[in-house]
Amino acid sequence: MAVTPETFKEFQAEIVSVKGTCGAGHKPGDHFKLSCWNAGGLCGFFYHDLFPYLSVLQFGGTIPWAPEGHLTLECPDRHNLVTLVLQPL
Repeated sequence: MAVTPETFKEFQAEIVSVKGTCGAGHKPGDHFKLSCWNAGGLCGFFYHDLFPYLSVLQFGGTIPWAPEGHLTLECPDRHNLVTLVLQPL
């Protein structure tokens, strides 16, 4: 069976902290609906970093340190660090 956007899982990302000033304007409390097909308005640099996790989770895999699929991830910009929590919808 082919995997299509309709069969993919979606995830909710919530910005939980920003240290500095996010260049994309993200602020704590911002929410994004994400999948491998949709960045949902999240900064492209951050989406690029979390895409491998999305790919694993969307195809039924697990992340060893996040067995329930709830991940805390950080932006690659270490000078203006944005932290988000990713969880399945």
